[in-house]
Amino acid sequence: MESKQPAVLVTKSNGASVPFSSEKIKQSLKRSGATPELIEQILRELYKQVYPNMPTHMIYKTAYALLKKSSRPVAGRYRLKQAIFELGPSGFPFEQYIAELFRQAGYITTTNEMMTGHCITHEVDIYAIKNQQANIIECKYHQLQGTHCDVKIPMYIQSRFKDIEWKMKEMDNHQQQDYRGWLITNTRITQDGTQYAACMGLNMLSWDYPAGRGLKDIIDKAGLYPITCLSTLSRHEKYLLLEKGIVLCRSLTENPALLSDMNITGSRYNIVITEASHLCENIMKLEWA
Repeated sequence: MESKQPAVLVTKSNGASVPFSSEKIKQSLKRSGATPELIEQILRELYKQVYPNMPTHMIYKTAYALLKKSSRPVAGRYRLKQAIFELGPSGFPFEQYIAELFRQAGYITTTNEMMTGHCITHEVDIYAIKNQQANIIECKYHQLQGTHCDVKIPMYIQSRFKDIEWKMKEMDNHQQQDYRGWLITNTRITQDGTQYAACMGLNMLSWDYPAGRGLKDIIDKAGLYPITCLSTLSRHEKYLLLEKGIVLCRSLTENPALLSDMNITGSRYNIVITEASHLCENIMKLEWA
């Protein structure tokens, strides 16, 4: 039988007070692969620790700590959102990570490419092509939760995309290439930003948009977890890997020597590889874009 949920207000990252609800926690635990018994166990403990005005990030941090004691791979999947926030501080690792998602979907990608528009030259975060489809992608990485992309961001990105598209169509020689502009962010997009982008035909991908096909859904389905999910690596070790352009857990399983190069050997080497392997066990090619 499910434990009784306490009636208490907690504080979201944007400062708003909302009633404590276990439903989001249950869903994220379930999506991470936790068993019903483990979910119930964690909720029982959370109900004992939650207090008025408790920050929601502390609730999730507490749940993560409890989960890590039972299953590190499940814990790694559970902290996915925080792991994406750790693809910084520059935001370039986030761009590399998104490029990997496009590659997994069958695209050939380049990053930080200078592209000539009809009016000016632009630096494009990611250029991804497959068959007759060319994608011009701008990534907006935020390091703080509660930060949203307002309407000015898609307006700016759309204007850059149209300038590049104009020039590319001039050079297309009637090949009937399909051009698509993208805004991809690790947080959320405001309602007017979403409305504008939809009206102008600008593709968008955020943490939970489109519904059921957002960034969190793609990662869970494709199994392409970032190395920042790993609980067996220190923050400094993750940073060193990101500096080398290593963004995927899969990269460690495919090239374990990366750990040896960092003097991670012996039993700890085995623990890290085991956790990374469990996170990568359901990798699949996903036609999401």
